[in-house]
Amino acid sequence: MKEISVGLLAQLVQGEVEGNPDLRITGVGKIESASSGDLVFLANAKYESHIYETKAIAALVSHDFKPTKPISCALVRVPDPYLAFTLLLQEYERQMKKYDWSIHSTAYVDPTASVPERVSIGAMAYIGPNVELGEGCVIDSHVSIESDVVLGANCHIHAGARILRGSKVGNRCVIQANAVLGSEGFGFAPQADGSYQPIPQLGQVTLEDDVHIGANCTIDRATMGTTWIRTGVKLDNLIQVAHNVEIGAHTVIAAQTGIAGSTKIGTFSKIGGQVGISGHIQLASGTQIAAQSGIMKSIVTPNKAWFGSPAFELPDYLKSSAVFRKLPQLWKDVEVLKKQEPKN
Repeated sequence: MKEISVGLLAQLVQGEVEGNPDLRITGVGKIESASSGDLVFLANAKYESHIYETKAIAALVSHDFKPTKPISCALVRVPDPYLAFTLLLQEYERQMKKYDWSIHSTAYVDPTASVPERVSIGAMAYIGPNVELGEGCVIDSHVSIESDVVLGANCHIHAGARILRGSKVGNRCVIQANAVLGSEGFGFAPQADGSYQPIPQLGQVTLEDDVHIGANCTIDRATMGTTWIRTGVKLDNLIQVAHNVEIGAHTVIAAQTGIAGSTKIGTFSKIGGQVGISGHIQLASGTQIAAQSGIMKSIVTPNKAWFGSPAFELPDYLKSSAVFRKLPQLWKDVEVLKKQEPKN
């Protein structure tokens, strides 16, 4: 990180300084293990004890933070310390990444591909026929981009990822290592003898702008039409998205979730890890699903939280869970009452 004064940093994040604005920040760190010269942040009350002992030179804190002990570092007060720190890390990352805009000698680029001058293509990468790469794309080593794929500007495709034929990727998308876009959907027609006939998967996958796909995710192309990943969607690692699924804008999904075919998920939804979602259903916008839940039917009311398998609304689940924990005692009470019944 380039050295920067506390005062200048406060200007960048539109914060207010408490302490010496001339102190020099030389790095970033975690509040519990920061070194001298580091910038840290405090966004969770669980970590407040560390701010009184940290070796950091400055800390991002919220406007309503009220210290209960003396603090040795300078404070920069902002509305949202976590967001401010995130934006600073993004800038730090941009400074660190100095790409060599070139094509490695071992990469293969088909003569029919459209490749601007300002791209980086790593060793052993494959760029197939009629591929279109946007300005500023970074294609890491061993990436395979098949025919007729279109990538928007400033995308980063990490090592070993596969983008299969006809897929469309918007601007500023990130596809992490070994993810697969456009794999064949799981479509098989049962026959009279109990065997299965494969259904050709002739559609495509489309990612809109600012989508992040985690490592080892698989997104199947549609049987016909498109599997849609809308603007700003963030997928964690190891997620399966089946054919003809649509994930609404700015939805976030945690690891090991599976979404069956033709399901539509609304905008701004939040889905925990290891959730299973059945096919041909719809989830309303703002739906929140707790980890390891099973969604078997459509959710039509927006902005509700769900838990369980099969899932039901979170408040009802918590009440039921409280009763469930009392079942052993309830059973004993029932047995006592049965013994007290008069015998004929």
